[in-house]
Amino acid sequence: MRISEIHRVTSESNVKIIINIDGTGKKNISTGIPFLNHMIEQIALHGQFDIEIQAKGDIDIDYHHTVEDIGITLGMALKKSIGYKSGINRYGYAYIPLDESLSRVVVDLSGRPGLYYKVDFKRSLVGKFDVDLIKEFFQGLVNHALLTLHIDNIKGDNVHHQIETIFKAFGRSLKMAVAVDEKIIDLVPSTKGIL
Repeated sequence: MRISEIHRVTSESNVKIIINIDGTGKKNISTGIPFLNHMIEQIALHGQFDIEIQAKGDIDIDYHHTVEDIGITLGMALKKSIGYKSGINRYGYAYIPLDESLSRVVVDLSGRPGLYYKVDFKRSLVGKFDVDLIKEFFQGLVNHALLTLHIDNIKGDNVHHQIETIFKAFGRSLKMAVAVDEKIIDLVPSTKGIL
């Protein structure tokens, strides 16, 4: 079982994450930000990862630090749980629709952080949640999981739908990338021999 626990404390937030990437989609998410809870639940369910997050941050100022720090900590936990990467698929992708919205997410567990993000939101808020923070979440995750991530919202008018398709597609594409291929169980999927 590939399980990790990371507890990260800064002057702006206190984040504890436990993730089992060989799970069944169990989730216990408490970030103080209901919309973010709902989105991370999509990663757990559609990626079939067991995720527990307990986070407290300076959300009285705004959500920025807490959202970014959760992304960072989740990235650290993913990196640790994936480990040496022997036998994994390495690559994953998903196209996910939700009514009028459609997103494509492609992941490469390359060991090189890179976020390529093309999303045109139709408004700046979902409730009180600033949609610019979606990119901040994924940037923090990418930088600490050391993966390459392409996120494209191909179409969409409803901002909630746009974001939800992104998170569902990320869960599904990550599930594909971390899956073990029994034919290459002792090999790292790179001609360099290391990722």
